[in-house]
Amino acid sequence: MEFHIMTLFPEMMETILGESITGRAQKAELITVKAWNIRDYAQNTSRHVDDYIYGGGPGMLMQCEPIDLCYNAILEDLASRGIGEKPRVIYLSPKGETFRQGKAESFASEPERPLILLCGHYEGIDERVLTLLSAEEISIGDFVLTGGELGAAIIVDAVSRLLPGVLGDDTSAIYESFHENLLECPQYTRPEVYKELRVPEVLLSGNHALIEKWRLEQAEKITEERRPDLYQAYREAHPPVPEKKKRHR
Repeated sequence: MEFHIMTLFPEMMETILGESITGRAQKAELITVKAWNIRDYAQNTSRHVDDYIYGGGPGMLMQCEPIDLCYNAILEDLASRGIGEKPRVIYLSPKGETFRQGKAESFASEPERPLILLCGHYEGIDERVLTLLSAEEISIGDFVLTGGELGAAIIVDAVSRLLPGVLGDDTSAIYESFHENLLECPQYTRPEVYKELRVPEVLLSGNHALIEKWRLEQAEKITEERRPDLYQAYREAHPPVPEKKKRHR
């Protein structure tokens, strides 16, 4: 799958995504990550990409032209390599839909479709850019960041780990938090006892059916306590099975 990031700080993206799982996935050619410097498309000698806001207001706004020219350069690059699938364009914005696991799964379900991530700065971007690029706005949470780069890195990471082969063991993603709206159950490794804290006996039993039952119960309990919103969605999709009434003779 291809990720194209439009940014003012390409080195930052290359550093973050060149390490760990995303770095290994790039070396294995399971994903492609390319950072495009928007400033390269500024049509002025000083290479500025921002200007004052019409109607007044604090700060500066990123201009249409350099972003539009950068976007078209990405389209030309894709076309030159015979990639005809129309890319999906995401603008990292606090006004957007909150990014959740379901959205990551949606992106990962179309690996042949390139994902373009636009990182804003200053007070944001000229609104006309969203129209020109047919961009979808996505937020990674209810807080303010300096720019969209960290949000873009989060999306690339979350989507990449869902692609076949990226995690090595494709079942790993199935048991992670937010799978089917459940948080992950507690997990343990050696030693069995550390400072008088023991690993739960059920995990040492070798009874896989019992272990899976325990893991599900723990995941349900943790989700209900810590994320009642997720637990409600989970219960709507998985209503509890009513217990059978015992017959009295």
